[in-house]
Amino acid sequence: MKSEILKLLKSTNEYVSGQELCEKFGVSRTAIWKAIEGLKKDGYEIEAVRNRGYKLAENGSDVFCQRELSSQIAGISLIKEAVFFDEIGSTNTEAKRRAEEGTAEGLLLVADRQTAGKGRRGRTWISPAGKNAYYTLLLRPDISPEKAPMLTLVMALSVASALEDMYNGGVRDEIKAAFGETSAEERSVKIKWPNDVLIGGRKICGILTEMSAENDYIQYVVIGVGLNIKPQEFAEEIADKATSIDTQWGITTKRCKLVADIMRYFEKYYKEFLRGESLRRLKSKYESFLINKGRGVLVLDPKGEYTGKALGINDGGELIVKKENGETVEVYAGEVSVRGIYGYT
Repeated sequence: MKSEILKLLKSTNEYVSGQELCEKFGVSRTAIWKAIEGLKKDGYEIEAVRNRGYKLAENGSDVFCQRELSSQIAGISLIKEAVFFDEIGSTNTEAKRRAEEGTAEGLLLVADRQTAGKGRRGRTWISPAGKNAYYTLLLRPDISPEKAPMLTLVMALSVASALEDMYNGGVRDEIKAAFGETSAEERSVKIKWPNDVLIGGRKICGILTEMSAENDYIQYVVIGVGLNIKPQEFAEEIADKATSIDTQWGITTKRCKLVADIMRYFEKYYKEFLRGESLRRLKSKYESFLINKGRGVLVLDPKGEYTGKALGINDGGELIVKKENGETVEVYAGEVSVRGIYGYT
C-alpha cells in the first residue's frame, strides 16, 4: 500500500485527505498513518496538515531506494526488472552473473555503494555510499559484436541528454544570475569522446561496457555507469579532472529520477541505433555535445602518438581527426586527450 500511496501523492500538487486515502484503499486512518510514517522513514518528506491531509514536499530530499527506483522507472518499456542495492561488489559483475543464468534484456541494477567498482583497463572505480549513483543495464542486441562498442556512445548521449534537460530546466538561469552568462556556458554539459560526460570541463560520469560473444553472435552486453552527484573529495591524481553534478550546479540532484530520465533517453536512442545498427540517426545530437569537435587532440595510438584537429564522429562512432600533415584518419580505439580540457594527460 505504501507504493500506491506514494504514487497517488506524486500525481498531484494538492493535499490528499486522510479520509480520501482511507476510502480509496479500504483501510483505517491508523493504517494510512502507519504507511505515511513508513514513507517518511524511507526518506520522503511528506507534509501533514490537519483538516487538509498529506502532500509530498515540493523540494523533497534525495530518496535513493528500491521503492523510489521502481516508482521513477514505471512506464519505461525497456526496463523489465530493476533491482536496488544499498551495497554491492560491482553492478557490472552482478549483471554478468545474472546474464549467464539467462536473465532477459532489460535488467537494471542500481547501487548506492560498490565495494569493487570497475573502470576501464582494469582500473578501480571509487564508489562511496551516499554520494553517487552506480547502475548497469543488461542488453541482448541482435547485432554483430564489432558494433557493440557504439552502445557506449549511446549511453553517454543518454546521460548528457538527461543532464541537458536539468540544465535547461532552470539550472542555467540560476548560474547565469549568480555568476554571469560566461560562467553558465562554461558549466554546460559536454561529452569527451567517446564516453566521458563533463560539466564545466571536468568529468562527472564514467561508462564501462562489457560483452560476451561467440564469433558473430552477441550473448549479452552490460553497460555500467558511475555518476558523480553529491559534493565530495576526489583522490589527488584525479582531483583536477573530476567533479560532481551538485558541486558544479549548486543543486540537490534526485538520484533515482536522474537514472530514470537517463533510461528514458536510452530507450529512445537504443531504438534509433538498432534501426540502422549505427549512430547515423544519433550523430548530429551526439556531436552537439562533443567537446572535442573543432579542437586540438592528442591521439595516443600504439603505433605512435600524434596531434590533430577533431572534426566529429562517423556513423560507427569513430572520431574523425585531421592530422597536422593534412591526412584525415578515423580513431577507433585508444585514449584521446583534449587540449585545454584535461591537458595532454
